[in-house]
Amino acid sequence: MVLRLYTVMRHPWREDGDNGYLWSFSSPEVRYYLYRKSRAGAVVTEVLGDEFAGTLVSDFLGSYNIYDGPKQRCWVHLIRDLKELSEKNADIPEVSSWVDAVMSVFRRAKKTVKKKLAEGERIRLRRGFEDELRRLCKPYLNVKSAPQRVLAERMERFMGELFTFVECPEVPSENNAAERAIRPAVVARKISGGTRSPRGSNTASVLRSLFETWALQGQNTIDACREMIARAATAPPAPAQ
Repeated sequence: MVLRLYTVMRHPWREDGDNGYLWSFSSPEVRYYLYRKSRAGAVVTEVLGDEFAGTLVSDFLGSYNIYDGPKQRCWVHLIRDLKELSEKNADIPEVSSWVDAVMSVFRRAKKTVKKKLAEGERIRLRRGFEDELRRLCKPYLNVKSAPQRVLAERMERFMGELFTFVECPEVPSENNAAERAIRPAVVARKISGGTRSPRGSNTASVLRSLFETWALQGQNTIDACREMIARAATAPPAPAQ
């Protein structure tokens, strides 16, 4: 199976009082969850393995760097940090002007998504937006006194993963799908406090994967569950190991 697109997100979770992470991997057709104590890149490798050959959409956490295929970093997270930078430095006009310039690049890039353009033109536009953003970042790289330094260096570091959506318009510019997928689990954790054992974490992850996938596909979750149980009841027994 070759998957074209996956958005990924992890959120704190507790198992028997210990801290860990609930991971969410979402494609347009499937939602998959698992609990792990780590938020390291090994979890990404564990889930995607050798079968994934598409684009991974994520935030800027270093755990996702382990995937060496095409990536799109989340602009919603970046825009949030840009706005915070502008608000904290409202008395410095140069900062607000810089944030506005970065946002202008993004808005113009977004306008290309709905346009009917040849692949070569999309590649040319992507490179142009990268060059423009790189020029905006360059004056503040390694300048410790510049408020823009941290975000400028982040954008420079991930430049090749910021405008994938221009070249491939089917790729979103943010990982909102993963955010939506993880939100019900966040509410459940606040109410329940988490799970109580490894078996409980695994069971909760499997059930959430099934029911969230059925809902994503527009199926009636109760009917889908009944059908799955009926198929399992009539399936031949697994061969003895």
